[in-house]
Amino acid sequence: MTMKHTSEPAVTADLARQHGLTDEEYDRILSILGRVPTYTELGIYSVMWSEHCSYKNSIAQLKTLPRSGTRLLVGAGEENAGLVDVGGGLAVAFKIESHNHPSAVEPYQGAATGVGGIMRDIFTMGARPVAALNSLRFGDLNDPRTKHLLKGVVKGIGDYGNSFGVPTVAGEVYFDPCYQTNPLVNAMAVGIVEHGQAASAVAKGRGNAVMIVGSATGRDGIHGATFASEEISEASESKRPSVQVGDPFTEKLLLEATLEAIRAGLVVGIQDMGAAGLTCSSTEMSAKGMSGMEIDLDLVPTRETGMTAYEIMLSESQERMLIVAEPRNEEAIKEIFRKWDLNCVTIGTVTDDGMVRVRHRGELKAEVPAETCVLGGGAPVYIRETKRPEYLDRTQTFDASALPAPDDLAGAVRTLLSSPNIASKRWVYGQYDSMVRTNTVVLPGSDAAVVRIKKSDKLLAMKTDCNGRYVYLNPRKGTAIAVAESGRNVVCSGGKPIAITNCLNFGNPYKPDVYWQFTEAIAGMREACLALDTPVTGGNVSFYNESPTASVFPTPTIGMLGVIEREEHVTTAAFKRKGDAIFLLGTNRGDLSGSEFLAAVHGITAGDAPWFDLAFECRLQECVLALITGGLVSSAHDVSDGGLIVTLLESAVTAVSPLSFSVTLETNGVPFHAVLFGEDQSRVVISAPDAHGERIRSLCGRHGVPVERIGSVTDTPAATVNTLMLPMDAMRHIYFNALQERIDVR
Repeated sequence: MTMKHTSEPAVTADLARQHGLTDEEYDRILSILGRVPTYTELGIYSVMWSEHCSYKNSIAQLKTLPRSGTRLLVGAGEENAGLVDVGGGLAVAFKIESHNHPSAVEPYQGAATGVGGIMRDIFTMGARPVAALNSLRFGDLNDPRTKHLLKGVVKGIGDYGNSFGVPTVAGEVYFDPCYQTNPLVNAMAVGIVEHGQAASAVAKGRGNAVMIVGSATGRDGIHGATFASEEISEASESKRPSVQVGDPFTEKLLLEATLEAIRAGLVVGIQDMGAAGLTCSSTEMSAKGMSGMEIDLDLVPTRETGMTAYEIMLSESQERMLIVAEPRNEEAIKEIFRKWDLNCVTIGTVTDDGMVRVRHRGELKAEVPAETCVLGGGAPVYIRETKRPEYLDRTQTFDASALPAPDDLAGAVRTLLSSPNIASKRWVYGQYDSMVRTNTVVLPGSDAAVVRIKKSDKLLAMKTDCNGRYVYLNPRKGTAIAVAESGRNVVCSGGKPIAITNCLNFGNPYKPDVYWQFTEAIAGMREACLALDTPVTGGNVSFYNESPTASVFPTPTIGMLGVIEREEHVTTAAFKRKGDAIFLLGTNRGDLSGSEFLAAVHGITAGDAPWFDLAFECRLQECVLALITGGLVSSAHDVSDGGLIVTLLESAVTAVSPLSFSVTLETNGVPFHAVLFGEDQSRVVISAPDAHGERIRSLCGRHGVPVERIGSVTDTPAATVNTLMLPMDAMRHIYFNALQERIDVR
């Protein structure tokens, strides 16, 4: 075949390198095609073989994760999002993805389009989005750049989600200098679909129509996938065109039109145009259907003049979909999209020879085998060199118990409570509409969010979680803790954890120490998911999260989904009434390793990840859920960042009416400050009527979980822990205002 490439650069190995391809990968393209690729074909392979699309450095590891279960309807990698059965003929689609690099250079649009993209992944499944979550990481809050990024990201999430009309119900925000120039912006979405109404991202049926719907195509976002597959540097600022521009109002129209077309049975297959745009949707849908496509780019609605085939194929303009439909349904689909005032144009047909052919202005610009472009097909797969990082020799020998106790324990509590990692994130979630659609039962600020499922007595509990410091200190254990804690948060809210999605944020995989962190993290995730019976439904890998100075903490964010059987089981962290007994489930070991106390009070990140026993964690979660479903518990809150004292204070300050507590702790030879601030895992604080004490002890005994009555809920002006007194008015002020006061300092 003779390809025409009028006015296009001559493709060479050097040009391929500029596109992020290695010499080996370029040679592989030459072998696949049997010729030198056209400029458009080079663009196609460069984005499809980028880390962001191909997962070439991670897929071998990801395949070791548990990806099957009795509730799974669609597993990892099979569709745009995972799908799990929640009973009653209903299923939940959910997924989490990163938008880190775009947010680093253009925080508002980077975060906004991250929300838009993950929402499209949900409603292309035929599911109506019912909740949004996020997980955010930033650098030093004293730095003006960090404040700029934080404000832009939060506003972008809020403006897009609020306008789109889906409640943002939960999330987490952490600060550490390691994220200084490379913030992490992970967005998660959850949707509901009836069985039998889910759609598939597939192209099949020779002669079927290929239709582009939604917004017109522009030059924004070109090479966004490859931009996400390289390190952040000073040159990144010049790549603002790689950041897409979102329009939540158009996305709302697209949502309604898409769901109407799917539910009318008019759609054979559908996929959103996220990373790599039309290139990704055309090749992936063709490969999945073992088919091909003929596309005429002259028919694609564009909003800029003179766009080339290369630009149209690689554009990541937002709010667009690719639909495959039988010819007899074309007009009905067009009528639906016209009604919603959206573009809907037939741009090609499905073929059966496995080739994607692209024509523009009368020329054949690309002809590639679809299978060779995609994950699981012809895209390269690598297993990189691993090496245990040398820093672990220093950090894991650190002995936190050798540090002296603080001279001023109350002062240390105030320091910890004012830490931006612990203080209330009300300044953040106050900018989100958490109640739109009126299905939110538990708002941000408790252990997990809870949302009603319409047409069902059941509810969904959901949480994002990861302590990157733990993973940095021990990638395997730290990641297992992330899975366990997200599950523990769901359990403390009254839910049964059923599945996870993940967003794996790491540095450069070509560095052996980074790849070692990644492989260890995957191993820890596998162990925890198997133990907790929470299979992995899909997610996202985000490598190259580093600047010229350092990598971020390895941050495998977990999005946990749970089911609450009845609304009366919904439980929150806040104390409910004066006189309730306070019980501790689990054992205080005083493990300060990797704790917020070390970081906030001493400026130290060292030690191992804190004590954790996976088998005990499973028993604890089963026990807490049994206590809640048995109607024995008034509140439940897991012990995590900041230790036991922070858990107690959070349960008190978030109470509806002013409440406090009086607690006496047995130290059993452990330093008192370590009991207060230690972050050893698998502990939960519950409050309950004293009359339930015997039944609580009995049930805990049957599960093999230690339980101790440590005090009671009061309404006194000061909380007491042994001889330590903490004035509650001051604690409330610090907790609810510390973050905003730090942000507002000019």
